[in-house]
Amino acid sequence: MKPEKNKKKRSYNRSESIECWLMLAPFLAFFVLFTVIPVLISLPVGFTDFDMINMPHFTGLSNFKNLFLSDRIFIRSIRTTLIFAIFSGPVSYVLCFMLAWLINELPKRLKTVFTLIFYIPSMASVYTVWQLIFSGDQYGYVNSVLMDLGILTSARQWLTDSRYILFVVILVQLWISLGAGFLALRAGFQNIDKSLYEAGAVEGIKSRWQELVYITIPAMKPQMLFAAVMQIVAAFTADIVGRNLVGFPSTDYAAHTVMTHAYDYGWVRYEMGYSSAICTVLFLVMYGVNKLITRVLAEEDQV
Repeated sequence: MKPEKNKKKRSYNRSESIECWLMLAPFLAFFVLFTVIPVLISLPVGFTDFDMINMPHFTGLSNFKNLFLSDRIFIRSIRTTLIFAIFSGPVSYVLCFMLAWLINELPKRLKTVFTLIFYIPSMASVYTVWQLIFSGDQYGYVNSVLMDLGILTSARQWLTDSRYILFVVILVQLWISLGAGFLALRAGFQNIDKSLYEAGAVEGIKSRWQELVYITIPAMKPQMLFAAVMQIVAAFTADIVGRNLVGFPSTDYAAHTVMTHAYDYGWVRYEMGYSSAICTVLFLVMYGVNKLITRVLAEEDQV
């Protein structure tokens, strides 16, 4: 009887696996066709001169040499991207975690409502609202409030003055960044085994802060790693917020990131070889940072 039971179990597992692969097949087909293949093609295209009309012409490392030795705007975009990554990445990550934690403490119905409220910004195109808030005339909400409070004596050009552009774009990026990482952390809080808290209470854990440090965070390592990767990707590929909010190109290239530079050469100038070289550099940097974050979290896990 025992071998027969094992045989049935193996047959059931095989059938279940086939069903799973069939359900994943449409997504996998589109993912491979529109993501994996273009990424693989862009790597060799970075070593060519390709304008999408004529055949690619091999140029060796000239695109990469021009990027670092002759392209002043690219060097400036690296600085802007790093500022973006430093401010929007860690801050957004901590913000996602704290919001997910606070929402997890609410009653069940309020959890759903507040999760929806904080996730909506990542789905909606709300740039018109932000342009109204930071409008450069006296009727813009920020200018109006600050002038009423006596902080400003005249309206500031938040979206066209290079002194303020980067600050405004980072602020809006933070507000919009509550996306997949936030949902992963919310799911992580939901899946923690409640018996861990009971065991912690027996061991002497008394405050919610101790529960967070000694039980919640160690139990959520996989979700926290996923959220960290998503925030790194979002921080290094920031582009759309700047183009929609302060225009393209922004004043004095104040909001010009590496991704914006790739868009400029790829979809405005149609210099696909140069654009692919930019994307290759960005990919290598993101891969390195992701490996670093993964190693740091793995080492913490072993301590």
